[in-house]
Formats: sequence, structure tokens, C-alpha cells
Amino acid sequence: MDSLIAAAARALVAGDALGALKRVALRDDPPALALRGTAMAQLGDYPRARELLRRAARGFGAREDVAHARCVVAEAEVALAMRDLLGSPRTLVAAAATLEARADRANALHARLILVRRLLLLGRLDEAASALSTLDTQGLPPSLRAIAELAAAEVALRSLRTVAAQAALTRALDAAGCAGVPALLAEVDEVRAALDRPAARRVHADREQPLRLDEVEALFASGALVVDACRRGLRAGTIWRPLARRPVLFALARTLAEAWPGDVSRDALIARAFHTRRPDETHRARLRVEIGRLRALVAPLAHIDATARGFALTPRGEHTVVVLAPPIDGDQASLLALLADGTAWSTSALALALAASQRTVQRALVELEAEKKVRSIGRARTQRWMAPPLAGFTTILLLPTALPLG
Repeated sequence: MDSLIAAAARALVAGDALGALKRVALRDDPPALALRGTAMAQLGDYPRARELLRRAARGFGAREDVAHARCVVAEAEVALAMRDLLGSPRTLVAAAATLEARADRANALHARLILVRRLLLLGRLDEAASALSTLDTQGLPPSLRAIAELAAAEVALRSLRTVAAQAALTRALDAAGCAGVPALLAEVDEVRAALDRPAARRVHADREQPLRLDEVEALFASGALVVDACRRGLRAGTIWRPLARRPVLFALARTLAEAWPGDVSRDALIARAFHTRRPDETHRARLRVEIGRLRALVAPLAHIDATARGFALTPRGEHTVVVLAPPIDGDQASLLALLADGTAWSTSALALALAASQRTVQRALVELEAEKKVRSIGRARTQRWMAPPLAGFTTILLLPTALPLG
């Protein structure tokens, strides 16, 4: 390694992308291309960074497998920043294995952390937690330790374990301070701020109360019957009943919970669940069927009793009934939560993260664009979507997750 390459590498480690470019901007050999690509990624020009890293990987070829693997890892991180989640992770896994076999622990760990962050974006928290538990960050650079602790904090936050999240963030702050990288320190501060922002609203009748994440965690631990409009389901203690794919049942459960301990008229339930203001006998017959389905589903948690004018929800035991609403209204709350990170997303990546069809996501984006809540950049295949950061609250509970809270 010549002196200019070594100096550029040191500048990149310190977060000085411009300093690195000054040393290698006019060179086209593979090591210089790799450093230029990394510098362009730090400056936010991801398409150019990806092109340079691919050229560098081709230049190294199969004989320089360690350098080639490092370029693969760097390109995978750029793809993650671009929210390109469609590619197979197998190439990155192979690169990590090559680096581990050649005793390059730092870059192998970096590759594993990219895989973990990809799983987090896709809402696969159990897999992310399992992958994190196998990582050993002892003796590695503080920047990697900080990234690992940030990932652990996000898993804990999205699983509503705020004490574990605070401990991970404390370790991340210490490591980021040792690394001295401003971007890392800013990321840690942003995640720490999420703990103090409203994460949901407790709704009853006409009253609302904002709740922080630790207050939501305490609410779930209290044993109350919670109709969770953030994750679309019902919870009491350790019992969870998902209703994300059964919108009519969820609408009925939420309407009954908002009226607790009172009852709700049949006409009001029909209007809320079936979106009609002129109910007829077919709607009333359908209501009886849907109430029967809901009654069977919530049997371990509550009773649904018929009253003179409608139905009433009664939790088992002496527990209360609580409706937990998102901090922002609208059916596209989870979509806005993903876009609120300030990164440009493609519709295909959003569909993958939300486990929805790309056409459904496209329709939702068009509606949000008409309301001036999102904006697009580029056209056709290069089109990406962004939204302004939602600074008044945290969207942790609105992000995709494959796990029930617990």
C-alpha cells in the first residue's frame, strides 16, 4: 500500500471524505477506486459510489479475494443506504466468510452488521436479534462497536424493552465518543431522543394522552386489554391476537374498546366497520357474523355481550380496556414511518419492508403526494420517495415487525 492510499484510508476512518478524495481523486487503480467509492458514499452520492465500488471489485478480481470481498461489503452498505433491499444477501454472506477465513475480523463484522441492519429494515426482529447475539465486538474498532450497539438498541426499542435499549445506547455513546465520528454521535443522539418523544396515544372517548415508549411498555405489562392500532391487534399480558389482515374485526374491536365500559349501537358499529351510513338488514346480518368471529377470537381476553341497543366489550378479570393509537393518523402511518428517516426509498423496497404489493404502495404514495406529505425524485426506475422528518414524535411502533411485542 503506497502512502497516498494509506493516508486516504486513514482520512475515511476519521470521517474526512473530502480529505480522502484529495489524495486519490485522479487515480483509477482498484485500491483508489475503492477509496473513492467509499468517500462518495460518505458524501451521499450513492449511485456514483456504487459504480466506483463495482469497478474496484472487478479490478481486484478473484486473485485478490480479500480486497474483492471488502468491495462487496462496501457496495452492500451503499445498497442499504439506497434502500435497495431486493438483492440476495448470499453474496454478502460469502464475502463475510472470506474475510473471516483471512482473519479480517473488523470487515467481517462490518458485513454481519450490514446483514443485521437489513433485517431490521425488513422488520425481521427475531432474526436480527439472533444474528446480533453471535457477534463478538471485543477488541474491534469503536466505530463498529457503536454500530453494533445501535442495532441492539433498535431491536430492544422495537420489542419495547426500554431498559435494555437505554443500556445499549449508553454503550453506543461511549464507543461513538471513542471513535470521534460526528455522524455516529449524531445517530446515537437521535435514537436517544426517541425515548423522550411521544410514541403513541392512549385514546378513550374524546380524551387522548400521549405516551412515551417506556409508558407503552408499562401499559402492556399492566395486564390491561390493549387494542393496539399501531400494530393492529389485541393484547392482554402475554396473549397477542393479530388483526392486521382482518380490518373489519379490528374496526369492531376498536369501536367497542373506545366506548368501554359502555356499549355501542349496532348502527354505529356498522358505520365504522362497513363504511355505510344507511344500514339495511344485510348489514345487520353481516354484523352478527363478524361479531361472532370477533367473540371467538377474543375469548381468552374478553367477552362481547349483546345489549338492548348493540354490543359491549368486557375484559376478563378486573383489568381495564385501552385503545393505543398511532402518534399520527391515517392508514398510511407505517409508510410514513419508513419514509420519515429522510432516506429516498423505491416503491419496491417499501413494498418489501411493509409486506405489501408494490401497486398498493404506489397508490398510497400518490395519495400522500396529493396531500403534500411525501415527494418524489427521479422518474421511472430511478424514482424514489421521501418525506420530511417527523420530529415531534417517534415512529418506532409504526415500523414493520414480524414479532408480537413481548
